[in-house]
Amino acid sequence: MTQIHAPSYSAYIKRIGRGAHATDLEEHEAYQMFSAMLDDGVADLELGAIVLAMRMKSESASEIMGFYRAMAERTYTLNTPDVPCLPVVIPSYNGARRQANLLPLLALLLREYGVPVLLHGVLQGNARVTTASILRELGVAPSLNLAHAQKQLADQKIAFLPTVVLCPGLASVLALRDRLGVRNSGHSLVKLLDPFPGGCLRVVNVTHPDYLGKMNEFLTTTGARALLLRGTEGEPYANPKRRPQMDFFNSGKQITLFEAEEGTLKQPPALPADMDALTTANWICRVLAREIPVPQPIINQLACCLFGSGYADDMSQAIALAAGKATYLVAA
Repeated sequence: MTQIHAPSYSAYIKRIGRGAHATDLEEHEAYQMFSAMLDDGVADLELGAIVLAMRMKSESASEIMGFYRAMAERTYTLNTPDVPCLPVVIPSYNGARRQANLLPLLALLLREYGVPVLLHGVLQGNARVTTASILRELGVAPSLNLAHAQKQLADQKIAFLPTVVLCPGLASVLALRDRLGVRNSGHSLVKLLDPFPGGCLRVVNVTHPDYLGKMNEFLTTTGARALLLRGTEGEPYANPKRRPQMDFFNSGKQITLFEAEEGTLKQPPALPADMDALTTANWICRVLAREIPVPQPIINQLACCLFGSGYADDMSQAIALAAGKATYLVAA
């Protein structure tokens, strides 16, 4: 793994930390710098300066590519499950803050079709309700090693891997948020993790509009297979109150599968009464039992994932398959 010498850090910080006059790093420079960060090879003072400078400047396309290369080299991989479709990889790093986190619902709906789902993310949410905590209430415990995750995917078609198991160095970079109080480049890069190199559908979400263009360029340039959308409170599921635009990327091509909804909702969807893990899990159980309808935007995202994973041959078939989850039984 490539290392850079300490004197180089000041040169990089001088370039990226000049505010309005900051300049971008070349791809190989970004690769070297992020490699050192992931390998715990940067002293605290310089590390803090780099994180804050990049936070203020924002990552360029070349920097994202260099950071990604460094991360990919340090990410452990899994074997693609032996099923007719590709696994779906979903990051979860924010959790619920104001409304219930429905990402576990999307994952469990995919599992009902036999589509393997690997979620990765954090276990603790700093007062937010994490996907891991809701899944635990639903009987899906986090995998503490790669072998267990591999078995869970084969047997149960769903697994949750903490970041520290999948990419330990990246977990350390993400943990800087607790010390510095701000997000860093790792929070953007972690959404691009690919534990099945070239053999999965990644669900990639963005929170800030300016990152849509950057992720679009990355996914197009790298030929990645991915579904890109604006997330809900930082989680990669469609807002149940208003569908975001959802774009599918594959082999350098982009297709808009669903346009963003406009206007006022005619009828608000039935949602959990509270956002805590137990209430959310109980509500999801009722949805899976067909007592409560699945919110239409999540049905739309389900169709996108069925198509993107290769479970469905085209979007027409995927929409028809997903529509079966839109019906529900009236509870007695």
